[in-house]
Amino acid sequence: MAADLAAQNPLKEGHPDKYIVIKGDTLWGISEKFLDSPWLWPEIWHVNPQIENPHLIFPGDTIGLVYIDGKTKLTVLRRGAQGRTVKLTPTARITPIDTAIPSIPMDAIDSFIKNNRIVDEKQLLKAPYVISGEEGQLIGGKDDRVYARGVFNEKPLKRYGIYRGGQQYVDPVTKELLGYEALDIGSAKVTAQNNDVLTLLLTDTNQDIRIGDRLLEAEETKLETVFHPSSPEQEIRGHIIAVPGGVSQIGQFDVVVINKGEREKIKPGNVLAIYRKGALVKDPFAKETVELPAERAGLLMIFRVFDKVSYGLVLRSKRVLSLLDEVRNP
Repeated sequence: MAADLAAQNPLKEGHPDKYIVIKGDTLWGISEKFLDSPWLWPEIWHVNPQIENPHLIFPGDTIGLVYIDGKTKLTVLRRGAQGRTVKLTPTARITPIDTAIPSIPMDAIDSFIKNNRIVDEKQLLKAPYVISGEEGQLIGGKDDRVYARGVFNEKPLKRYGIYRGGQQYVDPVTKELLGYEALDIGSAKVTAQNNDVLTLLLTDTNQDIRIGDRLLEAEETKLETVFHPSSPEQEIRGHIIAVPGGVSQIGQFDVVVINKGEREKIKPGNVLAIYRKGALVKDPFAKETVELPAERAGLLMIFRVFDKVSYGLVLRSKRVLSLLDEVRNP
């Protein structure tokens, strides 16, 4: 489907012939300069044999249009100085001079990749919990000792992440409990165990550690910088169910939670269209209230997927978006 659309070469009216990449650009933003449907950029990118990775683009590179077999393609016309490699001696290590530009604004999603998790009810409520700080303190910070109680394996982990329960996510249609937000507030290493009580040294904190905070196995998350836009594998009809941070009006580059995840075969990079819920109007003749059809109002890209929910970044919005707006295949 995406390849068929790409073959139509949906160029934006008034598009430039060339563009020089600058620091702060994203692949999505560059594609918007050329294409009406920027999420199709991987489908119309021409792989230059002389460029090892065509999606590795650097400030100073010149991006432009070429015509191959009657079809329009985007390509790197010329590598800038920052896109070249340098040879360092005596190690003979090859390394880029500057960091390649990402697909989407990473500063908008960085904390959601590093610091947030969505877990099921059992995982959070049955996790060990902090019962006291050192000398009975109610809160603790970096380099303090805290005590946690719970059910541990015979050999507990050497390190734990410390999490605080956040929002509860419920499907707006089926009322199914989809999971709990777990906010990463620190990490600790185990220094001693006495039956069901662990002594931990707080090695890193971004908030004060409180009684009741939960211990979960520390999560090693690889920070992806390149997301390849794609259509979901199957038909998706879902909803925006939450906006982290309590934002009520949703716009471009806001992070949202949708009620679809791994079980619906959602993957990072999947693009979904957002449909604004239709207004309720009164039919003056039938004397009844009618809901108008939903209208397409934006696009989002999924960047992190859990079992029943996913995080997405709003990449385009024609109007203010709201909770319970629909998400569908683009």
